Amino acid sequence: MQITWYGHSTFGVDVDGESLLIDPFFDNPKTDTDPEELDPDYVLITHGHADHIGDVDRFRDSHFVATPEIISYLTDEYSIQNGTGMNLGGTFETEEAFVTMVRADHTNGLDTDYGATGGMPAGFVVSDTKPTQVADEETQTFYHAGDTSLQTEMREVIAPYLEPDAAAVPIGDHYTMGPMQAAVATDWLDVEYAIPMHYDTFPAIEQDVADFEREVDATGSVADVVALDGDETLDLADELGY
Repeated sequence: MQITWYGHSTFGVDVDGESLLIDPFFDNPKTDTDPEELDPDYVLITHGHADHIGDVDRFRDSHFVATPEIISYLTDEYSIQNGTGMNLGGTFETEEAFVTMVRADHTNGLDTDYGATGGMPAGFVVSDTKPTQVADEETQTFYHAGDTSLQTEMREVIAPYLEPDAAAVPIGDHYTMGPMQAAVATDWLDVEYAIPMHYDTFPAIEQDVADFEREVDATGSVADVVALDGDETLDLADELGY
């Protein structure tokens, strides 16, 4: 599994040659990637805020996965052709991956004249094997937390049952967790790799990643903080040794 950060909360995930793109928003200072260069098989949307769906129109031929409310909105407003609506706790199976939608504590308003919402905001856990209660040591699993505050579901559900190896957690504060709460989330998730996201895009969320690193160390977590540069890739298989 290869995980590429395109800045803000935008990630590409490659699972055995199948490509997934999460929250396409390339109008951020961390990336030089032209979204026209990408051709993802699937696009996963955590919620409907503009800084998470800003470039969905570039990927109309991809298959979208989001809440039913978001799928309806993107179909009406952006003319997407293929979409699957799902909800929290569900798992969507692609040819190579299993995508489980989990809770995020945030808001989910849509840019409409009538104040519509996109249902519950979400995060996604992407795995190369089906989630079961029987642990598979060679499974590769990535958790994209979406825009969220600290929540006990990370400790009580996601960590013990979905067992992510790497997690992308927002550290920007103001709209999401800041470095301290993101560090506690990292500890609760018991991941090996923590990737900071959702920072330095706007003045309100400017952060020094070193603050996050210090907070992770203070929790006693064994996680390595992997502060990716924009457009940089983490090869999870290589890091895990399989």
